[in-house]
Amino acid sequence: MRLLQSLTRGLEALDYLASRVEAARLTDVADALGVDKSNAAHLMKTLVASGYALQDDRRRYLATSKVAPKAKSNHSLSEIVAVKEAWRPALEHLVAETRECAHMAVLVDQRVWYIDKIDSSLPLKVDHPIGALSPLHCTALGKAFLAFGGATVEGPLVPYTPRTLATRRALDEEIARTRARGYAVDDEEFASGIRCVARPIYDSEGRMIAAMGVSGPSVRVSDQRLAELGKIVSSVTIPTPQKGPMNEQQSD
Repeated sequence: MRLLQSLTRGLEALDYLASRVEAARLTDVADALGVDKSNAAHLMKTLVASGYALQDDRRRYLATSKVAPKAKSNHSLSEIVAVKEAWRPALEHLVAETRECAHMAVLVDQRVWYIDKIDSSLPLKVDHPIGALSPLHCTALGKAFLAFGGATVEGPLVPYTPRTLATRRALDEEIARTRARGYAVDDEEFASGIRCVARPIYDSEGRMIAAMGVSGPSVRVSDQRLAELGKIVSSVTIPTPQKGPMNEQQSD
């Protein structure tokens, strides 16, 4: 019974961290669970040691991407075609509303594979060609899989620009922030002068199967505009396909 109670407390702590928009103080955890700070500290240490939580520089706690459902990385041709067809109207809507380039990608091993795009009509634009492969840790589409699809990155985090998050702690903290705000951000981390946002796409079983995002040059995408694009991307109307496995999955 004691072990069962400890497990229950641990799951409650994990649910609490996953539900928060901001990192939690130890006193927040203790108050939420109705335990003293000593017990809360033990729970948090256990979650951190098992990889389900992390402690940031302010000694506050965040849930990690292990809480998210697993991404699907082996896609059949019919699945890829279905998701492209189902989400093409949303991609077109994003370009019409933002006037920036929109992309869609799936997970292939530890990289994202671009399966569709619509170019911006503006002279200065971002170009990620269909069929290109990009890393997970420094692209918005890739971070979407890390935050919402349970994807992981093995090996060293290669710095592509001076802004690349090249340490595990920095990446984990960013993924936690991504989950809290509902969309991923690439702030000139893969290519200097390019900023991007992206959101997850789920299949009928609730698994993340693709990501969709918008990219633009940093001279046009200010901090304020980046946040605006994130809200637009995360709130875009999700179409429901008439046939195929990619049914609508609304996200909060």
